[in-house]
Amino acid sequence: MRYIHNQSTDPAFNLAAEEWLLTESGDEVFMLWRNRPAVIVGRNQNTLAEIDETFTRERDIPVVRRLSGGGAVFHDLGNINFTFINNGNPSEGLDFERFTIPIQQALRSMGVECVFSGRNDLLIDGKKFSGNAQHFHGGRVLHHGTLLFASDMTDLSGALRVAPEKYQDKAVKSVRSRVTNISSHLKKPMEVTEFIEALMNFVSGGASPDETALTGDETETIDRLADKRYRTWDWNFGSSPAYNFSKRTRTPGGLLDVNLYVKKGRVLKARLFGDYFGVRDVGELEERLVGSRHERREIEARLAGIPLDDYLHGVTLPALLDCLF
Repeated sequence: MRYIHNQSTDPAFNLAAEEWLLTESGDEVFMLWRNRPAVIVGRNQNTLAEIDETFTRERDIPVVRRLSGGGAVFHDLGNINFTFINNGNPSEGLDFERFTIPIQQALRSMGVECVFSGRNDLLIDGKKFSGNAQHFHGGRVLHHGTLLFASDMTDLSGALRVAPEKYQDKAVKSVRSRVTNISSHLKKPMEVTEFIEALMNFVSGGASPDETALTGDETETIDRLADKRYRTWDWNFGSSPAYNFSKRTRTPGGLLDVNLYVKKGRVLKARLFGDYFGVRDVGELEERLVGSRHERREIEARLAGIPLDDYLHGVTLPALLDCLF
């Protein structure tokens, strides 16, 4: 077993590190890592249906898709992520609990009683502090989980808040749970870095920092993979399952009812209904949307400079963009 304390806080790099270690390294691995504030969505989710697009955009919170299934989660530096990569056979099925046993044992050694619950959660006093997911590749299994240590619950709820009725799709939906931070239950207060050190020492049996670092060559290779996949719109948003988007909004120009059909992240059909007025055929405006990414910046660029008031009298470009997300 190789023990890694990945010091990067870049979510794209860290998810790329998991993929590279799973598919290219050949090692069995235990890794601890943290992300700066980010939303991490499951492999089979519709990204826009899981996030508050305005909240994440205005705060420049990256949204990154992971390899494994399950629901969307908010990461910050108060959340610790752990990864196990083992040889395993997919025919044996998912087994979340066995990978959480070392985590449970480590917490109990610190005086924190916790239990495995349901399909993939760890609880303290009935509240969730860890969610877990798995991904198989060849004869290997990647198991990773979150450990809420001192996460900002305000950011957590805001980044994932969205009106799900806008999206009609067959994607996996997230389920929100009552959550708690590990730090609130420790007998002896710890900083997050102290907790990471204690957890690594417990699981590894005392591996030194030099032994747990990624090499320079590994870092360069992983960073290239992050550029190729985890920093791209096509992976993080374009890989969403096909969906219908609908939203009804009262604008200064009247009621606007937007309907989009989106596949591979791109608008294939667009209809704009409502009681607004206009002197030009709104079908021309709808055609401008077709082929665009369902992404605010690209649609804004497509519509910039056109006489929008001729199509939707009284509707400004910012107001229309708000209707499209």
